[in-house]
Amino acid sequence: MPRKFNDENLDFLFDAILSLETKEECYDFFVDLCTVQELNTLSQRIVVAKMLSEKSVYTDIVSKTGASTATISRVNRSLQYGCDGYDKIFERISKKNGEL
Repeated sequence: MPRKFNDENLDFLFDAILSLETKEECYDFFVDLCTVQELNTLSQRIVVAKMLSEKSVYTDIVSKTGASTATISRVNRSLQYGCDGYDKIFERISKKNGEL
């Protein structure tokens, strides 16, 4: 992880997220933590990442998610040059859903 992101506040946030046990707990926590807009933005980005990983084209992603091409490009950059965080999550979800 880049050093600029590694601090006690983020550690505390990630520990809090890792302590959640159910989807209902996730809803409760994130509704308390984030604004509606922040939640929409986060959920939009992960859907964009999933669509990009499935080789969807930008026009289809814009149509389905409403994301700007700038957002799609930023997410694509993370998929290409990031820490593989999206890939790890998508693989785990696929395994959990019996898709692999």
